[in-house]
Amino acid sequence: MPWEAWATIGVIVLMAVALMRNLAGPDVVLLGGLTLLMTLSLASSRFVSPHDAVTGFGNEGLITIAVLFVVAEGLSQTGAMSLIASPLLGLPRTRVAAQVRLMAPVAGLSAFMNNTPIVAMFMPVVSDWCRKSRISPSKLFIPLSYAAILGGTCTLIGTATNILIMGMVREGEATNATLKNLDIGFFTIGAVGLPAAVVGIGYILLASGKLLPSRHAPVADEEDARRYTVEMHVEAGSPIDGKSIEDAGLRHLPGVYVMGVERGEQRIAPVAPEFVLRGGDLLVLVGIVESVLDMQKIRGLSPATDQVHKLRSDRGDRVLIEAVVSDSCPLLSKSIRAGRFRSMYDAAVIAVHRGGHHLADVKIGDIVLQAGDTLMLEAHPHFIQRERNRRDFFLVSALEGSRPVRHDRAWLALGLLGAMIVAATNPWLQVSLLNAALVAAGLMVVTGCCTGQQARASINWRVLLAMGSALGIGMNLEQSGAAGAIATSLIDALHQLGPVAVLAAVYLLTMLFAESIGHAGAAAIMFPIALSASAIAGAGGTPVDFKPFVIAIMVAASATFATPIGYQTNLMVYGAGGYRFSDYVRFGLPLNLIVMGVVVTLAPIVWPFT
Repeated sequence: MPWEAWATIGVIVLMAVALMRNLAGPDVVLLGGLTLLMTLSLASSRFVSPHDAVTGFGNEGLITIAVLFVVAEGLSQTGAMSLIASPLLGLPRTRVAAQVRLMAPVAGLSAFMNNTPIVAMFMPVVSDWCRKSRISPSKLFIPLSYAAILGGTCTLIGTATNILIMGMVREGEATNATLKNLDIGFFTIGAVGLPAAVVGIGYILLASGKLLPSRHAPVADEEDARRYTVEMHVEAGSPIDGKSIEDAGLRHLPGVYVMGVERGEQRIAPVAPEFVLRGGDLLVLVGIVESVLDMQKIRGLSPATDQVHKLRSDRGDRVLIEAVVSDSCPLLSKSIRAGRFRSMYDAAVIAVHRGGHHLADVKIGDIVLQAGDTLMLEAHPHFIQRERNRRDFFLVSALEGSRPVRHDRAWLALGLLGAMIVAATNPWLQVSLLNAALVAAGLMVVTGCCTGQQARASINWRVLLAMGSALGIGMNLEQSGAAGAIATSLIDALHQLGPVAVLAAVYLLTMLFAESIGHAGAAAIMFPIALSASAIAGAGGTPVDFKPFVIAIMVAASATFATPIGYQTNLMVYGAGGYRFSDYVRFGLPLNLIVMGVVVTLAPIVWPFT
């Protein structure tokens, strides 16, 4: 190998060490590696030039992933995910039942949406679910990530890796006849991905009881927690109209209890779990901050005060804010209604906390403000900047994740997602996934499913930066001669065993790269190696069909379960489940080998080498 190839391999080894030792994030390490290789182009033309190094950031697959983040944000902001998930999840009592209810919808959804935002949207749902069901979070968060990865291997858009590789195929079609004739449709990968997902989920159900730890997150002392009095209306014709307190999910919200229900002139207290709600009921609840946020997101419940409808800003632009009334507030000793709180501050009071008193016998509008009262307000974020330095309040802070959910647009968001999938998969329309995703994302903003600001904030730039850098490194691997040399070494060592052995080696190398430097880097590095290997893997150094190899790379780069850094969803659940690095190795390594066995066995059968 030329010295440029050895230098490229050396840079990749340095990146792997940096990532395994957690010296920096994948985006920093991969961009640093690309920068080093680009700088070496001053010494040799075999290294990528600055112009070539940045072409990866214009990759069609990379841009598609960025746009899909916006589509996912529209689904999240409208509560469309909970519309699907809530009936499926329920309140199971056993580990196996909980895992089945969780993994089945997650895997199914991940087949039609990028799995990273799927996990992001399900994490708070699972966290609340664990609190309600008293199930250890460590029994559910790794299965959540693994199910999303397995489901993503069933379609072309399920994982960022699949989209990234298809972008590489499209870019190479003009110069490589093998890639030009490569026919990979929306469901092509499912021929091996679906069996792998079924077998993988079966392994998780059977092995997680012994191999996953049982660690519980520390429980806050709810006796000393700050509790708010909240009034909520039951909307007529809503999903909870006609359901009991328990079936509506109000009984299982941690730190919440229903003090009473007002139905017309009738006040009912105490309220039994079997009490059936009706549209127009006024619920008086007492709960901690986290549970107040949960109540705001339940379909069919809305703040009882009509003041929220009189605020000047659009509800989708508002947040929930905590503000402590100061001793110089001009509304002291006045009720919230008489003091015209909403007119003065352009904010609606939806809950009140006063020391250890629940104030449950007084309507929120009739509460007379006192110094030290903590108010939960619904207002535009401008309220925080406007009031932070004034003397009316001691403390003003926004509650994270408190933007009101646009439930009325949930079905619209689901319709846009469905239309995007139909357009991208319909052979008659011949619409690219990027085109369909751009239209869907634009309509998410235009129709109010999410705002332009939310759309911009939803894009995970760190993920995109890591992927773009990885593409440049993969290009350098091929240009320096390292890819061809590695492929030739593979063939020399395994050609007597046949192309299946070469395929297994490509899968194994991709998997090892993915576990050490991440899925994007592994895909970008192994794609040119696999292409070179397939060109000489047949008898007498003849070419074989590249399709089994590209499918193997798609699955191997995504199906990484043995380390938290192998795939971003593994890293996302790392802290939430209270895991250690060894938990992934013990539970995920056997799953890696199981999926590898399924793919290497089925791929040559579905797509013969000759």
